[in-house]
Amino acid sequence: MKLKFEKSLEDYNYWWREIDELWHEMARKAGLSDSAFEILYCILELGEGCLQKDLCNVNSVSKQTVHSAVKKLERDGYIEFRNENGRDKRVYLTPMGKAFTKEKILPFADMENAVFAEMSEEESRELVRLTRKYLEEFRKKLREKNIG
Repeated sequence: MKLKFEKSLEDYNYWWREIDELWHEMARKAGLSDSAFEILYCILELGEGCLQKDLCNVNSVSKQTVHSAVKKLERDGYIEFRNENGRDKRVYLTPMGKAFTKEKILPFADMENAVFAEMSEEESRELVRLTRKYLEEFRKKLREKNIG
């Protein structure tokens, strides 16, 4: 069975998969799983001392996925947890994690920033606006069908 898609949707899905493949390739080159790469990237974005729930929210992934990835990053010596304000466990990069992130993750983040800097402000806002609109409408359709 072959589904019939609007041409624009076919194009959008193709380019979305290409972006996803770039992220996967960068993670592979860094010797990390996709989720571990994304977590280290998010620590750069959020700053050290973030909570696991912050990593879940920024990554839009489940608590279980983040928990598994941060535990592995901790075992591998890249991050550590520190208790602050009672039971809040905050995530910090170890010295090894800082060096690794600077070498393997920061260049990727810098490239992404450079891409957005090369776009006009109008183009980057439009890209974000349309992506958000697509996501909101897709979520709405899922709710209407009791899927999401």
